[in-house]
Amino acid sequence: MIMARCVVKEADAILDKEFNVHEKGFVRLVDYLGGDERIVQAARVSYGGGTKTVREDAGLIDYLLRNEHTSPFEQVVLTFHIKMPIFVARQWIRHRTARVNEISGRYSVMRDEFWVPAPGDIAHQSADNKQGRELEPVDPVEADRVIDTLRQGQSQAYAAYSSLIDAGIARELARVNLPLSMYTEWYWQMDLHNLFRFLSLRLDAHAQKEIRDYAAVILKIAETVAPLACASFREHFLGGRRISAGELAAIRRMLAGQDSGLAGKELERFKEKLGL
Repeated sequence: MIMARCVVKEADAILDKEFNVHEKGFVRLVDYLGGDERIVQAARVSYGGGTKTVREDAGLIDYLLRNEHTSPFEQVVLTFHIKMPIFVARQWIRHRTARVNEISGRYSVMRDEFWVPAPGDIAHQSADNKQGRELEPVDPVEADRVIDTLRQGQSQAYAAYSSLIDAGIARELARVNLPLSMYTEWYWQMDLHNLFRFLSLRLDAHAQKEIRDYAAVILKIAETVAPLACASFREHFLGGRRISAGELAAIRRMLAGQDSGLAGKELERFKEKLGL
C-alpha cells in the first residue's frame, strides 16, 4: 500500500490566512499533516481491507471516533500561529499534549498591545460559580468604567516597562509587572485526537468565553483539514453528552413511565445535560 502525502485543497487555500479573534488576536494555520484520507489509511493497516467511497470513509471515521479508537486520529497534525492575551494562554497551556514555542520577553521588547473586554462581556462574579461570571452584563455606564480602569492600568504598566527598557534594565526584569491582558504569540502544534479533547473542554459552556472564542475558530480551521472527522466529533462529542450509570437508570425509568428518581444536584446536572 502506497501512503502518499495527503493534500487537502481547502486547507491549502487558508494556509497563513489570519482569522481574527477579538480586536487584536488571531489564529493562523501554518501547516498540517494528513486529513481524513490519512485517518482512513492509518486505520486500514490494522483494520484490513479498503474503503472506496467518501460515504464508506465517513462511516469508518465515524465508527472509529464513536468507539474511541483514537490512534488513527493521531496521524493528523495541525500547526497554528496564535496571538492571544496572556490570561488565555495560561489556560491554554494546561493542555500539555501540544508542542509549543512562545515569544520570549527575555529576548524581545513586548508590544504595547493589550486586551480589553467588549462592554457586553462585562458582568459581575457569579453567585454559584466560583470561576465564572453572571450571564447578565453590567449596565453601559459601569462597563465604560471597567474598561477605562483596565486601560489606565495597562497604560501605566507599559509606561513603567518602557522606562526600564530605556534605562537599559534587562528585559527579563523590566517585563515582570506587565499584566495578564498583554498579548503573547506562539506556534502551537497538536494531533487531531488531542485537539478534539482540547475543543471538547474549551468549547464547553463552563470554559471562559474568551478562550471559547479562540476554540471556535480553531474548530472551523480543523474542519477544512479533516471535515469528516470534525463532523463526527460534532455529532458524538461536541453535541453529545456522557451519561452516568445513575442517569442511564433514570432514563430507563422515565421510558417506563416512572419518575426519574433523581433529585437535588443530580437532577440539576441531568437537566443541564439534556438542555432543559
